[in-house]
Amino acid sequence: MKTILLVEDNERNRKLVRTILEFRGYEVIECDDGAPSLELARAHKPSLVLMDIQLPTMDGITALGRLRADPDTAAIPVIAVTASVTPGERDRVAAAGFNGYVSKPIDVSTFGEMVDRHVTGEVKA
Repeated sequence: MKTILLVEDNERNRKLVRTILEFRGYEVIECDDGAPSLELARAHKPSLVLMDIQLPTMDGITALGRLRADPDTAAIPVIAVTASVTPGERDRVAAAGFNGYVSKPIDVSTFGEMVDRHVTGEVKA
């Protein structure tokens, strides 16, 4: 079973994403901030990280930078998940080095397939 680390501070969003991912056969590990995501990624080596950008103490872009700087987690694909869909935000996310971008609210009709493509390596950064 493939593992996905979900980093999201909104419980409703976590529940929605967890439900979709578990239905698709993934094990889901969750946390609500960037700092604990670093240890969880190191400990579990997930197939994919879904990272909210705006988090309480360590934002998703900072957490991504630390994941990429750690040889144990540098190669894990990380998808940004954010409510901000402005062109400036998309540029900022792309420049930070995320492997992809998902806007909220999540489109449940396409989200699972997008995750599958990243987990199987069909999508390259």
